[in-house]
Amino acid sequence: MNGARALIRSLVASGVDVCFANPGTSEMHFVAALDAVPQMRAVLTLFEGVATGAADGYARMAGRPAATLLHLGPGLGNGLANLHNARKAGAPIVNIVGDHAIEHMKFDAPLQSDIGPVAGSVSGWVRHSASTADVGSDAAAAVAAAREGQVATLVLPADVSWAQDGGSVAEPLPTAPLQPADPDALRSAARALRSGEPCVLLVGGDATRADGLAAADRIAAATGATVLAETFPTRMERGAGVVPVERVAYPVDVALRQLAGARHLVLAGARSPVAFFAYPDKPSELAPPDCEVHPLVPGRDGLATAALEELADLLAPRTTARTAELARPALPSGALTVQTAAAVVGALLPEGAVVVDEAVTSGTGLPAATATAPRHDWLTAVGGSIGWGLPAATGAAVACPDRPVWCLQADGSAMYTISALWTHAREALDITTIVYNNSAYAILRMELQHVGAAGLVENGGERARALFDLGRPDLDFVALAQGMGVPAVRVHTAEEMIEALRRASAEPGPHLVEAMVPPLVP
Repeated sequence: MNGARALIRSLVASGVDVCFANPGTSEMHFVAALDAVPQMRAVLTLFEGVATGAADGYARMAGRPAATLLHLGPGLGNGLANLHNARKAGAPIVNIVGDHAIEHMKFDAPLQSDIGPVAGSVSGWVRHSASTADVGSDAAAAVAAAREGQVATLVLPADVSWAQDGGSVAEPLPTAPLQPADPDALRSAARALRSGEPCVLLVGGDATRADGLAAADRIAAATGATVLAETFPTRMERGAGVVPVERVAYPVDVALRQLAGARHLVLAGARSPVAFFAYPDKPSELAPPDCEVHPLVPGRDGLATAALEELADLLAPRTTARTAELARPALPSGALTVQTAAAVVGALLPEGAVVVDEAVTSGTGLPAATATAPRHDWLTAVGGSIGWGLPAATGAAVACPDRPVWCLQADGSAMYTISALWTHAREALDITTIVYNNSAYAILRMELQHVGAAGLVENGGERARALFDLGRPDLDFVALAQGMGVPAVRVHTAEEMIEALRRASAEPGPHLVEAMVPPLVP
């Protein structure tokens, strides 16, 4: 058995049976081995950032890793932005990166690079397979490492892959158990919550699922604490039958108001909140300076829901969680705005949908409009690196073929990974993409003000504003989508958007709706 076949069979034996791939010459023996291992589904993407983002979306919804197949260091480099998002989300991914044959490395060929340090910037585990005999066990170790909630990168030299003898299938390795809450941490949090002083309970990780939110709400009902979720949750369950929870706001001033006066901050699967960026004369840490922080479990790797449920049984044994009742917003009419477009989504969102949110400023109204929609999952770009939405929707749809996926996508970030639409069509994925076309990087217009640079712009600011303008020429997402096999329509009014989304929901396969909305920040 050669190394490539041993690798794929070992991945499948450990439960990894989907690979998002953009292969090159060094990976040809992996490609050739696919027909011998039909249990592995290979999904072709046209750009490595789509492959890595798809693996992230898949992992979040499947609860287990997918693999990527990337070509050498430059291919890994093309996928880094979405591996960064996956790392911040704690998403399990097995990253397979081909490398030159070992004897060829000394020649410093054009594609030669030092893959290890690059992989280490986004991976919690990195290994370079040294021999065909090691490939199977290395693959099993990579899967075990990924299941701990991290990116695991296995670098595979071409000759290790093609060698015909010595490969063997490795048995799955046990995953390291998650660390439960320390009893002292639970007692500290309980004292804070019973103190009568203002408390905030911040949930993240697995605690943004229905059971974790229910436990947090029981605690809040019994103690008067405020419950907030992280600004960008990995996967949040929402809608009818789930406890509605507000997220920490992205704008620093709003977040500071949310946390103002808190004397205790209890962290359940979340990190203590910080500003996304440094701003002049504003704090980086969002909790008040005199606020005492009480982590229940270590980072994202702990059993946050279990810790909350234990805390709820201690503090609120006879309290019932207050879940949302189904209540859709009324269907709006007239010209599209950020608000009316959000109302359309809230009014039509299907039961059981997976929502991939990279709407950026055009999504401002979405949380309120969908809070009491039918039950659904909400995914966000935890690491803040844009170009994540279309790829993540790809992976979510592969992981959940029986659920509709709605990708709420800003126009500027869509262009980073627009080729994901081709994979949507090729795989006939049930993804409805709404591209909010405001012809601007509106978030950067907002940041220009927030960092205090707006007052430094001179001569009318035409040269500065040109860097935030997506016109001249205007982007045509209908043409882009149709050119990659995705049916698409442009809408200017709420009525047109309603009709387009109803049609998309009634027809199988991918669809794109280009929603023409004015920018939130002019």
